[in-house]
Amino acid sequence: MTAPILDNRLQALEELRWHVGNTPLHTMVKLSPKKNVTILAKLEWQQFGGSIKARAAYDIISQATISGALNGRTLIDASTGNTGIAFGIFGAISNIPVSICLPKDSTSETKHMLKTLGVEIIETENGIEGARDKALEISQNQPDKFHFVDQLTHDSSVTTHYNGTGKEIWFETGGRVTHFVTGIGTSGTLTGVGRKLRELNPNVQIIGLQPDSQAHIIEGWRHLDSSKIPGVYDPIPLNELLNISDDETIHMMVRAAKEEGLLLSPSSAANLVGALKVANSIDEGTIVTVLSDDIRKYKSLNLQA
Repeated sequence: MTAPILDNRLQALEELRWHVGNTPLHTMVKLSPKKNVTILAKLEWQQFGGSIKARAAYDIISQATISGALNGRTLIDASTGNTGIAFGIFGAISNIPVSICLPKDSTSETKHMLKTLGVEIIETENGIEGARDKALEISQNQPDKFHFVDQLTHDSSVTTHYNGTGKEIWFETGGRVTHFVTGIGTSGTLTGVGRKLRELNPNVQIIGLQPDSQAHIIEGWRHLDSSKIPGVYDPIPLNELLNISDDETIHMMVRAAKEEGLLLSPSSAANLVGALKVANSIDEGTIVTVLSDDIRKYKSLNLQA
């Protein structure tokens, strides 16, 4: 007999456990360029939390609740959008207050969603690192009020993909996956999935993607040569690092909508650009990428192909 969950917040979070992860694996019908090359993509917005970041956010908020760190405290973290929104969703359900340090140039849709969820927004300068510095400062100055969970260095940013996404990809492809392709932001997806797939098949190729310059439209991604390396980043699983341009990303957003019926965010489209580059370089194989979220938070960017 399972022991009862006494904390109402934990009970609320436990109700969501099976609604986080286990996203569908979609076959690209028209974009796969060769007969013997298949491109598959995890539709990560089709889970509770609305994006791939829901996976880590769920584990992080659950662990903090179990440890007692959120007793009488507000969860605070830095986010460019998706993780903050996921924290806001899980916080609203479990009555856990959430504050997010958010780069001021984040989209208006992101800010609206956070406010609707009751999240306190603290706008910051200097991108995600500036937001992280502010969250750390606030938590250090008011330790009785705030608990800083720090997704950028949290183990769950990797383990949720090692134990979840990586396994899902392996079983959903019947072990046929030959290449895994994804962009580098927090880098938890690349590191976690890369480690798991390499453990299951050392011949799986792991391809990382980055913007081709420091100034770019791909929200959440990092240009490694000009950015601070993420705390959870592990280059060991990486076979190759490809550059993706803004123009390629915007054109793929249009093409994916017209050819595959997929309304993609810039980062999802950029992942698909990377997958297609890999597909064009091989004669046969099964390429898997992740479509981190959809277009709903990025309409105000008015991107034109």
